[in-house]
Amino acid sequence: MSRENIVNALLLLLLLAIPLAATAGDEPFYVTLATRMAILALGAVGLNFALGLGGLVSFGHAAFFGIGGYAAGILATHAFNMEPLAFGWTGSKSMPVIWLVALAASGIAALAIGAISLRTSGVYFIMITLAFAQMIYYFAISWPAYGGEDGLSIYVRNAFPGLNTLNGLHFFFVCYALLLVALVLFAVFRDARFGAALQAARQNEARLATVGIAPYRIRLAAFVISGMITGVAGALFADLNRFVSPSMLSWHMSGELIVLIILGGVGRLCGPIAGAMLYVVLEFFLGGVTERWQFFLGLILLGVVLFARGGIVGLAAGKVRHG
Repeated sequence: MSRENIVNALLLLLLLAIPLAATAGDEPFYVTLATRMAILALGAVGLNFALGLGGLVSFGHAAFFGIGGYAAGILATHAFNMEPLAFGWTGSKSMPVIWLVALAASGIAALAIGAISLRTSGVYFIMITLAFAQMIYYFAISWPAYGGEDGLSIYVRNAFPGLNTLNGLHFFFVCYALLLVALVLFAVFRDARFGAALQAARQNEARLATVGIAPYRIRLAAFVISGMITGVAGALFADLNRFVSPSMLSWHMSGELIVLIILGGVGRLCGPIAGAMLYVVLEFFLGGVTERWQFFLGLILLGVVLFARGGIVGLAAGKVRHG
């Protein structure tokens, strides 16, 4: 087993140990923190498909995160109020149903956004994905039927068969299981021909095209998969907070996901977990000491970019790229 695999296993065990220890010590707040880590890591795993494998720096992934969140909020609200949503359907409070809707909605949005955005590259790609996300953000603000700028409350956390999701530890297990599924998918796609073609498209489009593989289609497929996974993370995030708001669609959310990946290691399997854990620790513990905790986050991010290009995982595994 390589050193990086050992680091990955330790990160997964540490993330699992936090809520178990917190439950044993009767500290439910730390279970919530661990759940937040798992959800943010899941969203970052989604972005890692596009950024880590394909080199696609998307500032629009907040759109998919927010779409997933609104899917959870809208379905739960209609189910709670027994109001028809479409064709007499009154929504659902079942998590698997909500995830399917979140997957479909975020996938369709990613297909539409990616089909246009991927015809550009570099800074133009960054800006057009940002523009699409901001369009959806302002649409949500001006959507009074579902709270508009004030957001939408989820009265009761949605249900999962066989589990009590109102129990913080049970809900963590749901989020952790989905994170593991996403990590397995990432590993499978990365090591398959699809992943090789995607990384080749990042390095040399012309050479990939000469062997009969269209870089555009490969990138679009990766972008859609990326958006769908991030959408599920958004649905879980809404359930965690029992609230969804336009802030989930803001460019700040896209920036957070990118920061998580850079901190943990771009393209690293468990880089998103390392980044999410560090980010949440700084946000809640250092944030309790000073309102300017982002300053210290910026210093750490600067150090990673300058001296540890492989991120936390690369540094721990002894695989650091300088410069």
